[in-house]
Amino acid sequence: MSVDPPHHQLSTLYQAHHAWLQGWLRKRLGDSEHAADLAQDTFMRLLERDELESLRQPRAYLASVAQNVLYNHLRRKKLEQAYLQALAQVPEAYAPSLEERAILMETLVALDRLLDGLPLPVRKAFLWSQLEGWTQERIARQLGVSLTTVKRYIVKAGQQCFFADEG
Repeated sequence: MSVDPPHHQLSTLYQAHHAWLQGWLRKRLGDSEHAADLAQDTFMRLLERDELESLRQPRAYLASVAQNVLYNHLRRKKLEQAYLQALAQVPEAYAPSLEERAILMETLVALDRLLDGLPLPVRKAFLWSQLEGWTQERIARQLGVSLTTVKRYIVKAGQQCFFADEG
């Protein structure tokens, strides 16, 4: 049984650079366990790509991919902390079950991914309208922009979510 070329290249890349990448991540995180997890996530991302055959600087490439993985990890951690803080404000009688919490967290992470790359005011306008139920007038006052701009922001974010879902 032969290994196909992309998987062979990934295997070679993994063997040659996994320890280095894990150390690189450990320096940024200060945590060996998370560094090991993110190193694995980085190589999993590479499984989805076909660009390995032309790598001239594998460590620079790995660092770039790992930086994105690390950025996503830190964003998710920040999102989880904000969610837990909000949850702490909910009276215990109304607190969601563990299963509901997990579903809500998955939904928040997915929504965060969908809105990634949009300017902060666009994300805020969309989230305030969809999650908080704010009127467009209130959002316009809060952001210091016109009502037309708020409408444009909400449409832009909604389109990004819709078209990302199709892709």
